[in-house]
Amino acid sequence: MRVLAAMSGGVDSAVAAARAVEAGHDVTGVHLALARNPQTYRTGARGCCTLEDSRDARRAADVIGIPFYVWDMADRFHEEVVDDFVAEYAAGRTPNPCLRCNEKIKFAAVLDRAVALGFDAVVTGHHARLGPDGLLRRSVDLAKDQSYVLAVLTRAQLDRSVFPLGDSTKAQVREEAARRGLAVADKPDSHDICFIADGDTRGFLAGRLGEASGDVVDALTGAVVGSHTGAYAYTVGQRRGLHLDRPAPDGRPRYVLSITPKTNTVTVGPVEALEVSSVRAERPVWTGGGRPAAPIGCEVQLRAHGDVVPATVELTGDALRAELSRPVRGVAAGQAVVVYRPDPAGDVVLGSATITA
Repeated sequence: MRVLAAMSGGVDSAVAAARAVEAGHDVTGVHLALARNPQTYRTGARGCCTLEDSRDARRAADVIGIPFYVWDMADRFHEEVVDDFVAEYAAGRTPNPCLRCNEKIKFAAVLDRAVALGFDAVVTGHHARLGPDGLLRRSVDLAKDQSYVLAVLTRAQLDRSVFPLGDSTKAQVREEAARRGLAVADKPDSHDICFIADGDTRGFLAGRLGEASGDVVDALTGAVVGSHTGAYAYTVGQRRGLHLDRPAPDGRPRYVLSITPKTNTVTVGPVEALEVSSVRAERPVWTGGGRPAAPIGCEVQLRAHGDVVPATVELTGDALRAELSRPVRGVAAGQAVVVYRPDPAGDVVLGSATITA
């Protein structure tokens, strides 16, 4: 095939591109310039959108021996990912920007442009498997599995995607990079949010949403037990940094239970009040077979590195409901519920939806 290899500047995407060449494909490398001002994004190994990353990607392409280009997608990234991130927090939800970037940038904007230019597919360094049956499965390296953040992809997008690393562990990928002479072999993984340069999410949001004082209320007594300067700075399940004026009557720690933007209120309470046994979600994407007409037994994952829980899932129109076999704590609106079918050959992604309640 004629394929476009998305090269972030890290070890995974470099090895994925090299494997695509080895498999006999006609490969072209592309690095996505996502920052309107790259110098404001992370430097060193923490991000994936810096000038340093662009140079690392170009060097890797030179070693592999493939053409290389840089595509400027900064404006679309800002609109689809950064603006969405801010709007979700303003609405009292907790977004996953990496998931949104996969959905809106890497497998929408990039794939659309690639197809228009005559490419057959896009190759990425995600740790997930996509076999001949077209089903998306977890990576063999469960600690690095990224099927959760890929579950938003449509059937059409998966049909034009290639994930060469799903059958390898991260250690094996690094060893292969070293054998191939790729300078990124020992480059640390990116982490955190690439567009928040100093890692201060609260400060980033305050600079865009402004400060807005409000009350922190105890769920059991209804009493005001503290104040805040912006409800967007809190997430469901948060324990630290609440700065409460008075302790709970029983002396136990309190956790954030909910954020209500309309009243600018943060509600706190005991840890057991975080437990939920039913999840509602919207905008389901179902790619692992026919859309179920009746409730199905499956497993669900409710956040990027969360536990997997047996559940019964039902789709009704543009809504999904998951009844969990046991209560789960810290479920936040704005995150994704990803539905899996257990399989000895690798759990299969059936679909996903965005949690609303």
